[in-house]
Amino acid sequence: MSSAVSTTNHETIRKWVEDRGGHPAKVKGSQEGGILRIDFGEPEEGLEEIGWDEFFRIFEENGLAFLHQDETDAGGTSRFNKFIERG
Repeated sequence: MSSAVSTTNHETIRKWVEDRGGHPAKVKGSQEGGILRIDFGEPEEGLEEIGWDEFFRIFEENGLAFLHQDETDAGGTSRFNKFIERG
């Protein structure tokens, strides 16, 4: 079974996202700071694309870590990701 790992390293996060064709985003209309998401492919209607600087500012202000999986159980490239509290 593939396992997920967490990181707070900005370069690791950026590389993982970009290697999968993703880009940083936040939920439209979210409060100050915003709720972070990674958007893949065509932009989702409820998300607003943001730059990496804004993404990592929000990431740090909220004390988040990035939980992600590199491969699926079948050995393919995984896009599983989630933002969690550091701890």
